[in-house]
Amino acid sequence: MTPRLQPIAPPNAPVRAPLSLGRFLPVLPLCALMALSACGGGRDPDSLTQPRNHLLGVDRGATGGDDELKGGVNAYLWRGAIDTLSFMPFASADANGGVILTDWYQPPASTNERFKIAAYILDRRLRSDALRVSVFRQEKQGTEWVDTPVAPNTTSDITTRILARARQLRADNGNRD
Repeated sequence: MTPRLQPIAPPNAPVRAPLSLGRFLPVLPLCALMALSACGGGRDPDSLTQPRNHLLGVDRGATGGDDELKGGVNAYLWRGAIDTLSFMPFASADANGGVILTDWYQPPASTNERFKIAAYILDRRLRSDALRVSVFRQEKQGTEWVDTPVAPNTTSDITTRILARARQLRADNGNRD
């Protein structure tokens, strides 16, 4: 059997009591507070209260003549669709896939109808066939919302506005065809 070695303390070293949780309880709240305050990372406290809208900041103008987003859709059509549909709440927007889905929107003047729009950017080129828009409408009948057809020109009007906005963004960026 090998002898067990004991650490030797210097002759005038103070005798220490064994560590116990009871000794640290009074300082635990202070340690937790210090750890949490270090999580800020030097951020400006005013920026914490401002909402971060990641949808409106995506590829603002496709600068430098680049009219593609990373996913291969036309950046001007994407931005034109975001700008045109910005009056409605967005349910989701995927810049890489070119899909924008709005949530239900109820016009202020109407209490018994609501609309939802799905916009799909299908191509890298700024063309009318690179955009597909679907408009959904519901009317309130009693307490239920019932699907109803939209006016025949509604979808084409929204498509035309998106295309016009996309062309304007392209022209503003110095790309004229």
